[in-house]
Order: sequence, then structure tokens, then C-alpha cells
Amino acid sequence: MKAHRPHRGGARWEEVERMRYKEEGSAPFRDVSRQVLFDDPAQAAQLRYFEVGPRGFSTLERHVHPHAVMVLRGRGLCLVGEEILELATHDLVHVPALTWHQFRALDEPFGFLCMVDRERDKPQLPSAAELAELCRNPRIAAFLAGDAIGL
Repeated sequence: MKAHRPHRGGARWEEVERMRYKEEGSAPFRDVSRQVLFDDPAQAAQLRYFEVGPRGFSTLERHVHPHAVMVLRGRGLCLVGEEILELATHDLVHVPALTWHQFRALDEPFGFLCMVDRERDKPQLPSAAELAELCRNPRIAAFLAGDAIGL
């Protein structure tokens, strides 16, 4: 691994590939990219950068592993379990294992670092029953529908 990869400006680093967030049709999401910044087999963690375009959102999912997130750019909202958080630059978010989570950008690009286990499980998507249970909370239903007003 190269010792230094200079910042190129914006949300780009030298020799770091900007990749699709996921394959289209694999799960619901809109306008998300990812970059793997650190992925050393000698380390137990991987550091990734995600960028969500204006009004975009990540997949509603959960994992066996926890996430450690730091916002680097913009403002957005995040569902963690049954809590909806308003996020801004330099805010930190901990997503515990097996906790439903989703990130949503407001009207500007929203970028964040995410540290996860290097070896991790596949994301779990909610079943129809689990989604219905989450949506029993009107605030969560509005969040998942993309209606940020009143949250």
C-alpha cells in the first residue's frame, strides 16, 4: 500500500477509485458513491468514504458489524434504530450491530467517512413485516418516504 495518496480536491484522493455504492437493483438507494480509502489486510478495519448526492439516500439495512461514521461534507439525516439524527460536518455517528440505518442528503452533497470491520457480513434488508413495524412510527415513515419536513 502506498504511504501517501494526496487529496485531489473535493471528495477525491489520488489513486483511490470512485466506485458504485451497490449494483443497481440490488437494494433501494439513490445517488451514492463510495471510495475505499484504507484496506490493509494487516488491519481489522476498512475506512471508506461515501458521498450522497442532493436528495439521495443509502439503503435501509443492518449488519452484524457496527459502523463508526464521521461527516466530512454537507448536511443530512440519519436513521439509527428508531432515532432520526440531523447531521452536519464533523458530527460523529455510531451505528451498533444489527441496527437499522439509512443516510439521506438534504439539498447538497453529503459526504462521510465510515469505518467498518474489514471482514464483514452482507447487508440485511428489512422484510415487509420489519418495514411495516418501523413505519408504525410516523416520523420514521416520513423519513423513509423522503419527507424531511417536520423531522
